[in-house]
Amino acid sequence: MKMPELVAQFLSGKRFAVAGVSRHKEQAANAVFRKLRNSGYEVFPVNPKAAEAEGVACYPDLRSIPGVLDGVVIVTHPSISAELVRQCHECGVNRVWLHRSFGQGSVSDDAIEQAKAQDVKCIVGGCPLMYCAPIDSAHKCMRWWLRLNHRVPG
Repeated sequence: MKMPELVAQFLSGKRFAVAGVSRHKEQAANAVFRKLRNSGYEVFPVNPKAAEAEGVACYPDLRSIPGVLDGVVIVTHPSISAELVRQCHECGVNRVWLHRSFGQGSVSDDAIEQAKAQDVKCIVGGCPLMYCAPIDSAHKCMRWWLRLNHRVPG
């Protein structure tokens, strides 16, 4: 499968934040965090209510992360997504991925509009686990089904 251009551009970065990483390792944000980190990216967990997650210090917001980020994966409640897109713009991050598999995920109309208004490239739906090699069979199947239903890029 050819990788969608927006996804390829996003994954060409080296430094990412994952917003929504939890103290509970079974959460989707934690899986995204681990996959990116295990794929060689420098990844920062973001959660204002956790001092630590996945054995590393958590950041309360995007502004607290030192240096420049290449992208942010948002895996939070959709009511928080627009604020995170605003933070991306403030921090000079021009790539964001709104996580969604089944259900609404982190996608909100406000976040999408905020990204358009601030010229932030926004991937709506899916997650890096569906595109970052090696891809497990569960995520290959989910990507296939979600593509049929126009809920992931490509």
